[in-house]
Amino acid sequence: MGSQIRWGILGTGWVAHALVADLRDNGILVTAVGSRDGDSAQAFAAEFEIGTAHTGYDALVNDDNVDVVYVSTPHPFHAEHAKLALNAGKHALVEKPFTMNAREAREVVELAAQKNLVVLEAMWTRFVPHMVRIRELIAEGTIGDVRTLIADHNQSLPTDPAHRINDPALGGGALLDLGIYPVSFADDLFGAPTRVEAVAAKSATGVDRQTAILLEYADGQQSVLHCALDTAGPNTATIMGTKGWIAIDPVWHDSSSFTVYDTDEHVIERFDEPVNGRGMHFQAREAERLITAGLPAGVILPPAGSIRVMETMDAIRRKIDLVYAADE
Repeated sequence: MGSQIRWGILGTGWVAHALVADLRDNGILVTAVGSRDGDSAQAFAAEFEIGTAHTGYDALVNDDNVDVVYVSTPHPFHAEHAKLALNAGKHALVEKPFTMNAREAREVVELAAQKNLVVLEAMWTRFVPHMVRIRELIAEGTIGDVRTLIADHNQSLPTDPAHRINDPALGGGALLDLGIYPVSFADDLFGAPTRVEAVAAKSATGVDRQTAILLEYADGQQSVLHCALDTAGPNTATIMGTKGWIAIDPVWHDSSSFTVYDTDEHVIERFDEPVNGRGMHFQAREAERLITAGLPAGVILPPAGSIRVMETMDAIRRKIDLVYAADE
């Protein structure tokens, strides 16, 4: 491996465009892209001045000029394509949700361990500066004992039944696309829940169009979460503790700002640190750090954490009777 880690992009959808724009603008090297559609790969390579465009994913993962593969295909293919990269000897950054379920997550993590390779979930919001600072404030005890998280992720997305977001065969629904953000945030704060409750309303295609989630933890903490794909919402998050609270501005899961209050509503801190781009490059930097240091896992989101999140997602889906082909 050379002095600069070389990225290959598996898939050319909108999220791949967002990530590569941030990689390019922050000095991270992308050497190849692969798509099932050769024309799509060529167009993507031209747009971002990437040297090699592959037709097919096998060619990408076997490219000697690629060290780490970013998997950005639809949810049901995450596990398959992560394994494809790992079996080719490549590290992998896998778009969220990490997999369709916890069983798949364990399989991917176990394979990475066997191959001595890094696998990291691309839950990019865990790595942006405002989330790093929030973890510091909580560790310092600034808001006391953290008791409650309230967070939503609501959007008004396409209503076409054939669109990916509405298609069960492509892992459609609010929970996997949008709810994964607040569920992962709750896991970051509190770990695994001891109790999971959820209700949902289904769309005509059978996916959840909105889901409300209540999580309880061993010491009595609670997370109150909501996601919907057909109603735009405030997309705010509030963390409440015994000495104050943190109010994260919309959109809380992007590179955002926040205000810390004490119990008398006095402002303790205002955080507003701009980033270069959307902020998706921070997760890539974490992957590169792990690869360079020869570490199998980091602290912010280790593979075990991604498995734990998928276990919570599975529990939520059982409550709302949402089943995908990958579960069978």
